[in-house]
Amino acid sequence: MILDRSTSPTIHDAIEFDFRLPPINREQLDNGLNVNWLDAGVQDVVRIDWVFPSGLWYEQRAAVAKATAGMLKSGTKKYTAEQIHESLEFYGAQLNVSAGSDFGSITLYTLTKHLSDLLPVVLDIITDSTFPEDELAIYKRNTIQKLMVHLRECEFVANQQIDAALFGDQHPYGRYSRVDSIEALTQSDIVHFHKSQYNLANAQIFMAGKVGRKEFEQINKVFGVVSLAHNEVEKRNFSVETNPQKVQRISNDPNGVQGAIRIARLFPNRHHPDYTPMVVLNGLLGGYFGSRLMSNIREDKGYTYGIYSTLSPDVNGGTMTIQTEVGTAVLENAIKEVYKEMELLCKEAVSEEELLLVKNYLLGGLLGDLDGPFSILRRWRTLILNGFGEEDFRKNVEIYKKITPTALQALAQKYYNREDFHEVVVV
Repeated sequence: MILDRSTSPTIHDAIEFDFRLPPINREQLDNGLNVNWLDAGVQDVVRIDWVFPSGLWYEQRAAVAKATAGMLKSGTKKYTAEQIHESLEFYGAQLNVSAGSDFGSITLYTLTKHLSDLLPVVLDIITDSTFPEDELAIYKRNTIQKLMVHLRECEFVANQQIDAALFGDQHPYGRYSRVDSIEALTQSDIVHFHKSQYNLANAQIFMAGKVGRKEFEQINKVFGVVSLAHNEVEKRNFSVETNPQKVQRISNDPNGVQGAIRIARLFPNRHHPDYTPMVVLNGLLGGYFGSRLMSNIREDKGYTYGIYSTLSPDVNGGTMTIQTEVGTAVLENAIKEVYKEMELLCKEAVSEEELLLVKNYLLGGLLGDLDGPFSILRRWRTLILNGFGEEDFRKNVEIYKKITPTALQALAQKYYNREDFHEVVVV
């Protein structure tokens, strides 16, 4: 067939597409451990996530969640830290460990053919890490050095202070790293946190790539034979203690020529009916490169290279934050323009043309998320860890497609009131 190059191809809007989330297999190992896996790859690679209730929400002592994650590869009774790193390098694998607000994750990337060799190493790290004293000393020294460097950066300090202003600095979502908290960590603190929060019985396993029944059975052979010691995850509650001082101006560098602006408010998590519509409104305000904040403050005023508005939903709450860095001479002008754009969205309904552009951006990004096994897995992981399913995914897509200018204006009037926002400016 010869292509007719004199005729342009038909261009379709993203809202015309039918979005289908590829199904995931949800099974249990022989010992009852949950595994969520999907075969969606064409390359012989696999990603596996082990997710635990081991984020900052579960800390009994400040800084222990990140320390435990940071030291998890520092040695077990069977392997030294050097041996662990050598085994990963030998197979060309990558093992990442992180601790977020609610969850801790161990993520393995490897060629599918090496999976059976690496699973026992991961199991040993999860169940038998020793957190040696000498490794803890190294971790504390390195972490404090990095923190001292970051504390010179206005962006870093602004991020710390805006979360503390919204939640309170004793709340897990508002607490931030301090030198004294890191110095006070002991080996017993980390061992206790590891034992209680990295209990394999409370894990969720997620796997994707070019995988199938064979790879599931490989996991079952290693992890399905472990005797699980079930324990109830402690249900913790914290009071939000929002700072009554709505505006903070912080001098971090007397010679600074640039300041970091954070304008934020508390906002519900994904379970609230306003969350998904707000994703669209947030896109209009500052969620992508063509947003109103970017057009005004970057393109028109030339105050910054970039300004963004983000929604940050956690399990037990969330925030909406506008962030940018601008020269000290235009700090107050930039803040003024941010509120001006919020006010416009409250007063005037967005045009259908502008709304279509944002819808296509959001849904186009979603199409990208559905292309490739690892991005599909991340989408499923978010749904499952937040108690959602495929039907919720479909509902969200329909909201993106059908939301109206009138509905968005009402949403702006509800959430874009200046008195509900905190401002932190750090120079």
